[in-house]
Amino acid sequence: MTHYPTNVSNSQWQVIKEYLDNERRRKYSIREMLNAMLYVVKTGCQWRMLPQDFPKWQLVYYYYRKWVEAEVFDRILDKLRSRIRLAKGQQARATLGIMDSQSVRWGNNRSFKSYDGNKKIKGIKRHVVVDKNGFLLAVMVTVAHIHDSKAVIMLMRVLADSYHSIKTIIADGGYCGSIIKEVAEKFGYWLQIVLRKERTSNTFKPIHKRWIIERTFSWFDNDRRLCRNYELLMESSEEMVKLSAIKLLLNKI
Repeated sequence: MTHYPTNVSNSQWQVIKEYLDNERRRKYSIREMLNAMLYVVKTGCQWRMLPQDFPKWQLVYYYYRKWVEAEVFDRILDKLRSRIRLAKGQQARATLGIMDSQSVRWGNNRSFKSYDGNKKIKGIKRHVVVDKNGFLLAVMVTVAHIHDSKAVIMLMRVLADSYHSIKTIIADGGYCGSIIKEVAEKFGYWLQIVLRKERTSNTFKPIHKRWIIERTFSWFDNDRRLCRNYELLMESSEEMVKLSAIKLLLNKI
């Protein structure tokens, strides 16, 4: 078996193997299935174009769909995020979130897409919440023309279903207005709007806390499967973001 840079190491595998039904003997190991999925995320190749070093692509895709339906990626992501936060001397569960959206150009002419007139991009939009380290907490994908303020309630539902410790969420001016009160009443989250200050010089200054989620978007763009939207379903777009976040956290162990 060829060793690819995306393959999980022995120490990384020990952390996550309990979530992947690794007890039963198989012709192909579960670890190789995960390695194949991480390879797809990093290189952006089609499932059918997986190198022959990996198990058959049909089998890899079968396990991918099985784990998506069983919410395995969510559990692994939560485990890794908590472990790394503790290693940094932080609480395992975040109380602060940072929210923003990223418009992504389409790469599959059969997928749902629309035009974001603000960013001048035709494709989809990722609505994301991260913690203060830039680690993924929640993701929801819509077509590109959906405004941030229209998608925030759905995103808050996704966050509330999986993460109950958040108290404050930092956001930009796109989330101003009555939505702040609505989020507070329905979910108990306080939306703190941080606006860009007027420039007093030509020196670039990152916006307080909001630069963290912009860095997360740049991490996503390093994975070729995410720099454009090649997924047919919105659900699959979300799961690829989770796999990218898992790969990032594994590299921090």
